[in-house]
Amino acid sequence: MVPMHGSEGRGSAGELPAYAEQVLEVAEAIPAGRVLTYGDIAEWLGEGGPRQVGRVMALYGGAVAWWRVVRADGVLLAGSEREALAAYRAEGTPLRLRTGAAEEHTPRIDMRSARWEGDVQG
Repeated sequence: MVPMHGSEGRGSAGELPAYAEQVLEVAEAIPAGRVLTYGDIAEWLGEGGPRQVGRVMALYGGAVAWWRVVRADGVLLAGSEREALAAYRAEGTPLRLRTGAAEEHTPRIDMRSARWEGDVQG
Protein backbone atom coordinates (compact mmCIF):
# COMPACT_ATOMS: atom_id res chain seq x y z
CA MET A 1 0.00 0.00 0.00
CA VAL A 2 1.71 3.12 -1.19
CA PRO A 3 0.78 6.22 0.81
CA MET A 4 -1.37 8.59 -1.20
CA HIS A 5 -1.79 12.29 -0.74
CA GLY A 6 -5.24 12.67 -2.27
CA SER A 7 -8.56 13.42 -0.62
CA GLU A 8 -10.21 10.05 -1.29
CA GLY A 9 -12.87 9.31 1.29
CA ARG A 10 -12.86 12.76 2.85
CA GLY A 11 -16.02 14.56 3.77
CA SER A 12 -17.29 17.58 1.89
CA ALA A 13 -15.29 19.93 4.13
CA GLY A 14 -12.07 17.92 3.59
CA GLU A 15 -12.23 16.45 7.08
CA LEU A 16 -10.75 13.07 7.88
CA PRO A 17 -13.04 10.30 9.09
CA ALA A 18 -12.78 9.92 12.89
CA TYR A 19 -11.12 6.50 12.65
CA ALA A 20 -8.51 7.87 10.24
CA GLU A 21 -7.72 10.70 12.64
CA GLN A 22 -7.21 8.19 15.44
CA VAL A 23 -4.93 5.99 13.34
CA LEU A 24 -2.83 8.96 12.22
CA GLU A 25 -2.59 10.24 15.79
CA VAL A 26 -1.07 6.93 16.88
CA ALA A 27 1.25 6.87 13.84
CA GLU A 28 2.48 10.38 14.68
CA ALA A 29 3.27 9.31 18.25
CA ILE A 30 5.69 6.54 17.20
CA PRO A 31 9.21 7.79 17.92
CA ALA A 32 11.98 7.78 15.32
CA GLY A 33 13.69 4.40 15.13
CA ARG A 34 10.65 2.50 16.41
CA VAL A 35 7.64 0.88 14.69
CA LEU A 36 4.14 -0.45 15.31
CA THR A 37 2.32 -2.98 13.18
CA TYR A 38 -1.03 -2.33 11.54
CA GLY A 39 -2.52 -4.80 14.03
CA ASP A 40 -0.84 -3.07 16.99
CA ILE A 41 -2.56 0.18 16.08
CA ALA A 42 -5.95 -1.49 15.67
CA GLU A 43 -5.52 -3.22 19.02
CA TRP A 44 -4.43 0.03 20.68
CA LEU A 45 -7.53 1.78 19.34
CA GLY A 46 -9.81 -1.13 20.26
CA GLU A 47 -11.51 -1.13 16.86
CA GLY A 48 -10.90 -2.12 13.28
CA GLY A 49 -8.13 -4.48 12.28
CA PRO A 50 -4.87 -4.50 10.35
CA ARG A 51 -6.62 -4.08 7.00
CA GLN A 52 -8.58 -1.04 8.18
CA VAL A 53 -5.41 0.56 9.54
CA GLY A 54 -3.61 -0.27 6.29
CA ARG A 55 -6.39 1.37 4.29
CA VAL A 56 -6.15 4.54 6.39
CA MET A 57 -2.38 4.61 5.93
CA ALA A 58 -2.73 4.08 2.16
CA LEU A 59 -5.21 6.93 1.82
CA TYR A 60 -3.97 9.45 4.38
CA GLY A 61 -0.58 8.28 5.68
CA GLY A 62 1.54 10.46 3.42
CA ALA A 63 1.33 13.29 5.96
CA VAL A 64 2.89 11.23 8.77
CA ALA A 65 5.94 8.98 9.16
CA TRP A 66 4.17 6.12 7.34
CA TRP A 67 7.29 3.93 7.36
CA ARG A 68 6.87 3.48 11.13
CA VAL A 69 3.62 1.53 10.60
CA VAL A 70 4.64 -1.88 9.31
CA ARG A 71 3.71 -5.48 8.57
CA ALA A 72 4.00 -7.87 11.50
CA ASP A 73 6.71 -9.89 9.71
CA GLY A 74 8.94 -6.82 9.30
CA VAL A 75 8.97 -6.96 5.48
CA LEU A 76 9.26 -3.50 3.95
CA LEU A 77 6.30 -1.94 2.17
CA ALA A 78 6.22 -3.18 -1.42
CA GLY A 79 6.88 -0.39 -3.88
CA SER A 80 8.33 1.90 -1.22
CA GLU A 81 11.27 -0.20 -0.05
CA ARG A 82 14.00 2.30 -0.97
CA GLU A 83 12.28 5.28 0.62
CA ALA A 84 11.42 3.30 3.76
CA LEU A 85 14.92 1.80 4.03
CA ALA A 86 16.49 5.25 3.78
CA ALA A 87 14.21 6.47 6.59
CA TYR A 88 14.97 3.41 8.76
CA ARG A 89 18.71 3.87 8.32
CA ALA A 90 18.50 7.62 9.04
CA GLU A 91 16.48 6.97 12.21
CA GLY A 92 18.54 4.00 13.39
CA THR A 93 15.64 1.53 13.21
CA PRO A 94 16.91 -2.00 14.00
CA LEU A 95 17.08 -4.10 10.81
CA ARG A 96 17.86 -7.75 10.01
CA LEU A 97 19.36 -9.08 6.83
CA ARG A 98 17.09 -11.49 5.01
CA THR A 99 18.50 -14.95 4.36
CA GLY A 100 18.06 -17.37 1.48
CA ALA A 101 19.71 -17.60 -1.90
CA ALA A 102 16.53 -16.81 -3.84
CA GLU A 103 15.63 -13.68 -1.87
CA GLU A 104 16.85 -10.20 -2.61
CA HIS A 105 19.12 -8.70 -0.02
CA THR A 106 16.62 -6.13 1.24
CA PRO A 107 16.64 -6.20 5.03
CA ARG A 108 13.56 -6.53 7.21
CA ILE A 109 12.76 -4.67 10.37
CA ASP A 110 13.96 -6.44 13.50
CA MET A 111 10.53 -6.52 15.14
CA ARG A 112 11.79 -7.69 18.54
CA SER A 113 14.04 -4.67 18.84
CA ALA A 114 12.11 -2.05 16.86
CA ARG A 115 8.52 -2.54 18.12
CA TRP A 116 7.48 0.40 20.26
CA GLU A 117 5.88 -0.33 23.63
CA GLY A 118 5.36 3.33 24.53
CA ASP A 119 2.34 5.39 25.46
CA VAL A 120 0.48 7.20 22.69
CA GLN A 121 -0.97 9.67 25.19
CA GLY A 122 2.35 10.57 26.77
